[in-house]
Amino acid sequence: MGKLLVEERAVVVPGEQIAEGMDYLPAQGAYRKDDMILAGRLGLLTVDGRAVKIISLSGRYAPKRNDVIIGKVIDVMMSGWRMEINCAYSAMLSMKDATSDFIARGADLTQFFNLGDIVVAKIVNVTSQKLVDLSTKGPGLRKLYGGRLIYVNCNKVPRIIGKQGSMVSLIKNATGCKIIVGQNGVIWISGEPAQEVIAIETIKKIEEESHVSGLTDRITEFLEKTCGKFPQQEQQPFEGEQQMDAEGPMDEEQQQ
Repeated sequence: MGKLLVEERAVVVPGEQIAEGMDYLPAQGAYRKDDMILAGRLGLLTVDGRAVKIISLSGRYAPKRNDVIIGKVIDVMMSGWRMEINCAYSAMLSMKDATSDFIARGADLTQFFNLGDIVVAKIVNVTSQKLVDLSTKGPGLRKLYGGRLIYVNCNKVPRIIGKQGSMVSLIKNATGCKIIVGQNGVIWISGEPAQEVIAIETIKKIEEESHVSGLTDRITEFLEKTCGKFPQQEQQPFEGEQQMDAEGPMDEEQQQ
């Protein structure tokens, strides 16, 4: 009979034995050697049914298809825009994936996106040569105005978003800020300056303590103290919003 050799949510290192026997299956970040399952990376051990996986604690963002990310326009080309997306590779937003409007040959593309513009986009293709294609067609995908950007460890993004967007909803409700979390570790925040600061402090706290149990209770208590009110849970989003939350949540303005 198989058994875990390490407690769930413990930090493991590459090569560490984490389970034995055939009852468990190696998933993301783990591998099997004979009847043992070993860690393939430094990270947090999680068990989902029979699957044993390792959630990375560090590392740069690796672009994946269907991820919703936040990027910055760094070049305006003849056929579209090149964007910096907080990873080793830049990404391309072509004219056909940027807008449904007709664009005449030789048109000034800066009327759509200019240098330095911040954009929420979806990754629609990643080739084996790491060429990344983006799209801004879809709900919530657009150019962002105002606000400020912060950068976090992309491996902590799921914890910042929370289950069905629950964690980021706590911060939105307590601070009144609009918040969009990109899967690439770039977060856009817009609100009153003092509340933006609280939102940033809260997100950094989540980033630092994401591997410790009881995080939601600590964040709720932190927001109570800093905002002077209890951050009520948002009403559960409908199905379409849940999907968007999992990829990179809409802000309230987009949901209207």
